[in-house]
Amino acid sequence: MTVAVLPAVEVDQEPGRPAVVWLDNGILRLGFLPAAGGRLLSVVLRGQETLWRNSALLDAALHPVSGQRIEPHDGPMSAWSNYGGDKTWPAPQGWSGPGEWAGPPDPVLDSGPYRWETRRDPSGAAVITLTSADDPRSGLRIEREFTVSPGESAYRVRLVATNTGAEPVRWALWNVTQRAAGDPGGGGVWVGVDPADPRTVELAVGTGAPTYDLAGAGVIAVPHQDVVGKLGFPTASGWLAHAAGGSTTTQVVEVDPAGEYPDEGSRVEVWMEYPLDHPLPHLDDLQPSSRIVEVEVLGPLVDLAPGEATELTFRCATARGESPVRAVAEAGHWSAVTPHGTGGVTASFHAYVDGVLLLADDEQILGETRAGEPTELVVSRALLGRPVVVREHVTARNVPAGRLPQEEPA
Repeated sequence: MTVAVLPAVEVDQEPGRPAVVWLDNGILRLGFLPAAGGRLLSVVLRGQETLWRNSALLDAALHPVSGQRIEPHDGPMSAWSNYGGDKTWPAPQGWSGPGEWAGPPDPVLDSGPYRWETRRDPSGAAVITLTSADDPRSGLRIEREFTVSPGESAYRVRLVATNTGAEPVRWALWNVTQRAAGDPGGGGVWVGVDPADPRTVELAVGTGAPTYDLAGAGVIAVPHQDVVGKLGFPTASGWLAHAAGGSTTTQVVEVDPAGEYPDEGSRVEVWMEYPLDHPLPHLDDLQPSSRIVEVEVLGPLVDLAPGEATELTFRCATARGESPVRAVAEAGHWSAVTPHGTGGVTASFHAYVDGVLLLADDEQILGETRAGEPTELVVSRALLGRPVVVREHVTARNVPAGRLPQEEPA
């Protein structure tokens, strides 16, 4: 049996410099800068960075570059210190009244210091919890918990927003992950949606709204493009994926079909930007300087009495390859199915755990999997659509891998 390495916890803390905390399971290495709004700023898959980080502000070790200070700040969006990475805000965003979050920037939830602590859970996973100060503007305190388990190219996130004020408030949790965008026409974002209602809404249009295509039943593709703007997905089914730089990162979140979501009902949102030589007055003089994709998951709007809290949990996973994503499961994601010369088909499975890929009903072996790597399968068309699992080497448990995808119509 394969023995997985327990995730290590490393703390880089020197006088006069903000602490950096690393969780490392030998497959993924996650780096956190609690002083910068409790951000996750590095996710490295076997030596390859998968997040976008602002190199003008932070180096690869997540230390401030010469002359930079990590401190709370406020002001117009043009003054925002966008460190990059992954952060949590309240939604809806806006500047018209107290029921909208007027950031970024924001001196507490976005750029204020977060308290942090680490622990080991009974399974051997490493856990970090980052907690904001109480924010007088929103009335919220935000807690971000990340769990890195042995033997996986995935991590789990639990978000909690608590009303610490004296009055009721109404907010949704909103998690924003920034990744470097590829050149126009390659890679991009795929979002799972209701096949019967694959609509989108245009949000925060800067230079225009991103264009998109239907990439199959229940999947919308948003290719990389030169645009500053956002799309919302009111019928998102709970998964999204972004491919660039040689890897694909997926996020899976449980959606509430009966919930009321912000931003015209958006459960998932995708923002794209590219360098401009001028600011955008209608976006508070925002002037993008990099190619960035933001993949964003949201919770429903919740009325919170003083002391009440709302939670949102999701899983983020990464594997090599940039092929179009067809479906996402706990054990990995599937990319396109193509004809094979034998009369069968080739199907690519990008695994998040080490193990053996099996048909779920008769345990026929289809191939070996390695966390963070693709496995190419040549199978008979008769097997398409059947459920599959990965029998994990470390625990011998069966991890759901969805179904072998069907071929798209010619």
